[in-house]
Amino acid sequence: MTTILSTTGTIFFIIVIGYIAVARTVFSQDNLQILGKYVVNLALPALIFRAVSESGASEILNVGYLMGYLLGSLSVLILGYVFSRFMWKASPISSTFDATGMACANSGFVGYPILVMTLPAIAPTALALNMVVENLVIIPLVLLLAEYASAPTQNRRSMLKLVFHRIGTNPIVLAMAVGILFAISDLSLPTFTSNAIDLIAHSSIAVSLFVIGGTVAGTALKTVGKRVISVVIGKLIFLPFAVWIGFGIMDLTGVGVDEPDLRKAAIIMAATPTMSVYPILAQQYGQEEHAATAMLIMIAMSFFTISGLLYIL
Repeated sequence: MTTILSTTGTIFFIIVIGYIAVARTVFSQDNLQILGKYVVNLALPALIFRAVSESGASEILNVGYLMGYLLGSLSVLILGYVFSRFMWKASPISSTFDATGMACANSGFVGYPILVMTLPAIAPTALALNMVVENLVIIPLVLLLAEYASAPTQNRRSMLKLVFHRIGTNPIVLAMAVGILFAISDLSLPTFTSNAIDLIAHSSIAVSLFVIGGTVAGTALKTVGKRVISVVIGKLIFLPFAVWIGFGIMDLTGVGVDEPDLRKAAIIMAATPTMSVYPILAQQYGQEEHAATAMLIMIAMSFFTISGLLYIL
């Protein structure tokens, strides 16, 4: 247990450093936006490219993992929406972002650093697989739901055009595509280019955790109600459980995940707080207050839930 607490303690210590740095105005929120853009547009794409190109297309197209994680995420997204809509009588747009908070994990900013310390051999592959599900299915679906809920009469072609534009210009998606091209064609980069990509990729861990801490520094606990608590429980408890069930379903179909550590990695990823852009995306639809509050509570509570999960696994 001491080893587990040392692992989670290291992760959350960097988050606390980010929180203090912004709270003491050593860094501003504008500075964090720049660091966040660096991670999203350079560091994570470099990491994904390296993971995909080195793992090979067969490992990245792991049907058992992809479908198992997708089943878990989709079930939580759907059930979360229904629960918020009919139990708490929330509006369609509010229910959309309640469900988003439950179903979208922070694989890149929190999950990957934890895996690097606990399951380093499969951390890059697990991250790449999660990014495939999240960036190609879950996030586009969330955008479609949000656009439809905010403007139900909007032209469907316009909505699809917006979503496909975001997918096509997403640096992580582009990095996946280029990585797969290198993997299947046996292309290689010059040594200086490869080394530079490695350095940028490795920088993602500390910078991303720092950004997470700084982001919540400006968040106040204004609206801690039943809806917010439901989102927190749905994300930290039900999503990892749903992913575990999803893998069980894939086992029954005969297309399971044979590598036990890869299963553990998926469940650990699912247990992380919601994606870091959750409040930013919610802000575009007037849902930022609940989203920011839910994320703040998730980050605080996830120290205990992730530590407990690591102990169980």
